[in-house]
Amino acid sequence: MNFEFPLTELPAVMRGPRVERRRVLIGGSAFWSTLMEEGEHVGQLRLDDGRVLNADDAAYLPPVNPSKIIAVHISYSSRSFETRNKPKPTETPTYFTKPTTSLNGHRGQILKPADCKYLNYEGEYAVVIGKTCRNVTPDEAWDYIEGFCPALDMGLQDFRDTDQGSMLRVKGADTLLPIGPGIVRGVNLFEQTLRTYVNGRVVQEAHIGDETIWGPHYIIADLARHITLLSGDVILMGTPCHSRSIDPGHVVECEITGIGRVSGTVVAIDAPRAAALGVGHAPTDTPEVQRVALGFDERVPDRFKDNLRQSRES
Repeated sequence: MNFEFPLTELPAVMRGPRVERRRVLIGGSAFWSTLMEEGEHVGQLRLDDGRVLNADDAAYLPPVNPSKIIAVHISYSSRSFETRNKPKPTETPTYFTKPTTSLNGHRGQILKPADCKYLNYEGEYAVVIGKTCRNVTPDEAWDYIEGFCPALDMGLQDFRDTDQGSMLRVKGADTLLPIGPGIVRGVNLFEQTLRTYVNGRVVQEAHIGDETIWGPHYIIADLARHITLLSGDVILMGTPCHSRSIDPGHVVECEITGIGRVSGTVVAIDAPRAAALGVGHAPTDTPEVQRVALGFDERVPDRFKDNLRQSRES
């Protein structure tokens, strides 16, 4: 495994039994539930008040309530090869933040404004912090993880020119972080495979253990040197190669074997009213925007390109 700090022992958060906690909306109120793994109600949700709910019929809320969301720029070797043509993008990881208002639940609508051309998918896993964390070593960091979630770190790449440093509007617009449906612990993350689908076809795929450059224990220890991480905080762990733009009507999903599958549907909305008045930096379609939004097709597997083309045709 390609980690900065190899694991000598599987941490408690990745040892079984598997437990998945989901947050659902019933009658206008939020309830926590547990996915039943065995017995007569296997595959259904047991609410904390004892009621049983069909998981397929549930209305899902994000299973997190973070004070902050921090994302790693690049942490998969295939993504680094595609964008930088080398196996490691930088000597140490770099980060950006997303506002908490970007959160979206499983099966939610992902909004694409009419004045934006490029809305890119990025399938990722999220790390959820379980208790206050500050000044820890990588070995200690595992004890501060509540669990893992599938996530879609969507991005309006039209703002790359002006927001490349902060990524604020690129990654921070409302609805651009579908996450869930639950928080999972008790699964060995590094034995799992991440796949992103567009209209049911695989457009990204990576074995997490094979492609990871920095594990979550390293990332947490790095961030917690100077930033206190609080219970519920979310760390997005980057995406593999072949992030591309999709259009209204497309259904995008991120699946992590053993952990779950989150989905969202891209929906067209009008351009913001202030945009017509010339407020702020307009979306652009420059070479830099296209470099990120369209990627480097010569550096990704043909099957991803073919599947994306077929999903668009369908």
